[in-house]
Amino acid sequence: MRKLGFGSVWSLLITFTLFTSGCRSTYYATMEKFGVHKRDMLKENVEEARDEQKEAATEFKDALTRLKELSGYTGGDLEKVYSRLKGDFDRCKTQADDVSKKIKDVESVSADLFKEWEKEIQSMQNATLASSSRSKLQETRTRYQSLHAAMKQAETSMQPVLTQFNDQVLYLKHNLNAAAVGNLKTTAQEIEREVQRLIQDMNRSISEADEFIKGLPDTAS
Repeated sequence: MRKLGFGSVWSLLITFTLFTSGCRSTYYATMEKFGVHKRDMLKENVEEARDEQKEAATEFKDALTRLKELSGYTGGDLEKVYSRLKGDFDRCKTQADDVSKKIKDVESVSADLFKEWEKEIQSMQNATLASSSRSKLQETRTRYQSLHAAMKQAETSMQPVLTQFNDQVLYLKHNLNAAAVGNLKTTAQEIEREVQRLIQDMNRSISEADEFIKGLPDTAS
């Protein structure tokens, strides 16, 4: 994760308090005093969302691998089988929530950035410069829309996996017997198809994030 030069821990605490209290305009103004503009925040948020998606992809793949291993159960402590499966689900759910949170952060800052950019263009007196800035705004907004669509698709793709995973965890909890564990094999096959689709969507979103970051203008706020 890229570290921003906020100046000091105390300053960071101040800006965090301002942001969480709902004073976004004050938060942005404070951050700009430290040389951190909306474009910088958007870039970092996109980077963090991308990284969270990478972690989520790894977590879901690992969970699928362990699910396959558990489907080969031939005897032992069924409580341990359940605990492992429950732990895998909890980690996947937490990671999925982190991805969703980062996407919301991206949405919030991007909306404020584009709003400010539009307002500043309207205040420009030089028609040629204003036209150039508007073209850059439209280009950036178009690329952002492509990125956002990919991120939301990846986010949506996690839900079928989580749903099936949760159903299996609860079923195993309610039926701690060999027959219930045997059902894991069929479930693993179904989840594998969903995970493959999820990984494809994640990779597409990650690639979109990389491209968006590369093309993010240096002067927009």
